[in-house]
Amino acid sequence: MSRDIIAILRGIRPDEAEEITETLIASGVDRIEVPLNSPEPFDSIARMIARAGDRALIGAGTVLTVEDVAALAGIGAGMVVSPDCNPAVISATKDAGMLSFPGVFTATECFSALRAGADGLKFFPADRLGAGGLKGLRAVLPPETRSFAVGGVGPADFAEWQAAGVTGFGIGSAIYRPGMSAAEVADRASEIVAAYDAAFTA
Repeated sequence: MSRDIIAILRGIRPDEAEEITETLIASGVDRIEVPLNSPEPFDSIARMIARAGDRALIGAGTVLTVEDVAALAGIGAGMVVSPDCNPAVISATKDAGMLSFPGVFTATECFSALRAGADGLKFFPADRLGAGGLKGLRAVLPPETRSFAVGGVGPADFAEWQAAGVTGFGIGSAIYRPGMSAAEVADRASEIVAAYDAAFTA
């Protein structure tokens, strides 16, 4: 089962990237994002892809420019996640054959992203929008729209967001913080996977 959970590994270093990737996959999380404001992010992503690119969807977050999209395509990344809705970045991502998940908050941003070809919408910061805000937006969005709650949302909130219509989550500090061991990541990932499965199979 491939779950719509994106692990956001902000601050990860290249020397730990492969071990953390294997830990996440073993725990049931096979969508992994390295934000570009992490140390040497392209090196980490390249190592992850070489190690597990056939078993996980690996890409970058905090992608703000078309130039970064080109660099990611060059190392074989599979997805581009952004904090904002930039149609040029979305179009470049799709032209390069990668999945695009731009950040949105308003109806205008949602529809701009979808018109540009986005594969899903990253609602950020989700804790400010709230599940009620998402429910209101879902009423006007195409029913097949994939939606991810990102920012201030953890496993205790999954059921509420699922009821509001979300299809997935981007999880940052609740799954990984710099300095955490692989065992700590495994424990957190297992809790997140269990909560996701409970919310989406109930």
